Parts: sequence; structure tokens; C-alpha cells
Amino acid sequence: MHLVPAERAGRRIIDGNRVCQAIEAIGEPGAVRAWADRFSLLADPGRLALLLALHRAGPLAVSDLAVATGMNDPAVSQALRLLRTAEVVAGEKQGRIVRYRVTDPVMLELLKQVT
Repeated sequence: MHLVPAERAGRRIIDGNRVCQAIEAIGEPGAVRAWADRFSLLADPGRLALLLALHRAGPLAVSDLAVATGMNDPAVSQALRLLRTAEVVAGEKQGRIVRYRVTDPVMLELLKQVT
């Protein structure tokens, strides 16, 4: 039970080996927080719809995303701002139009799992 932190060592443990395996599987708290943050981006139906549209249809402008998802333009822009800040999407300017695409390879892999 070498992986059990000192502050939890006095608690009842039924299977010490499995507890150590579970602790090892969980990993560092910072990594768990990063994954939780990434999954939180997918937890909002609007953001998920935007990401699915971008993933499956390719680069799209805000107005096209609004029509495709049924969201209004300001809501799409706000969601894209959050996704850009998280470095999940990027915009490419083509004249006066900005088309967005998914750039995060891990997010692309996650989106492939959504049917």
C-alpha cells in the first residue's frame, strides 16, 4: 500500500493492491483537472453541436454554424471564444470571413467517438 497518501492511511482498506492500482490509474491531480476541463467543454449541448459540425463538415463561419446548430450568432461567437481560449478551435480569416475548425488532436479523437 505504498501509494496510499499518509492522510488516508488510517482509513479502512479491503483490497490494498487494487487501491494502489486505482491511485496509479487516477494519476496526478493536475492531469485529472485538465481532463475534467476538456470534458466540461463537451458537456454543453451547444458547444458539442458546434464541435460536431466543425469536425464533420469542416471549416465553417459563425453565421453558417448558427444556422446549422439552431443557435443565434452571438451565442455561437461566445462559445467559439471559449473554445478558442481552450485552444480547441482556431479561426482562419478568408477576406472578411473567419472560418473555424477543430485543431486539438485529442478533441478530434473524442469527437470521433460521438455517433
